[in-house]
Amino acid sequence: MKTGLKSQQKVKNSKDFSVIKAEKGAGLGLKTKVPFKKGDFIIEYIGIRKENKDIEYHTGKYLFEVNSKYTIDGSPRWNLARYINHSCKPNSEVEISRDGKIKIEAIKNIKEGEEITYDYGKEYFDEFIKPIGCKCSKCIMKKSK
Repeated sequence: MKTGLKSQQKVKNSKDFSVIKAEKGAGLGLKTKVPFKKGDFIIEYIGIRKENKDIEYHTGKYLFEVNSKYTIDGSPRWNLARYINHSCKPNSEVEISRDGKIKIEAIKNIKEGEEITYDYGKEYFDEFIKPIGCKCSKCIMKKSK
């Protein structure tokens, strides 16, 4: 993939997903219209590949560091995976391949109609989520007890 070019969206079928208003004020989310089994590839996080030195002062929320040299700017709306929300109890996880592709895979069976979620990691959590409070279903339920 060349720097600055968008990669093709890799999904089973973009019609298998819908962008939804997420629960409890977490913005938008990505819901599946088809079931996934544990280990299934769900979608690829795509965008503009940029050198890390060029985004040093960029404050966007959709930056996904691939390695010490490159980051994917997933902010364009054609990146369906950008709508996947954080969860402290996720149903998917991220795998970064040797060639820098960011793949989202199911870590448990996911039913039709479920929102796709993954753990954004400590650094992102501490910078963006912790200051306003986590809005994932696990944390919302914990707060309501």
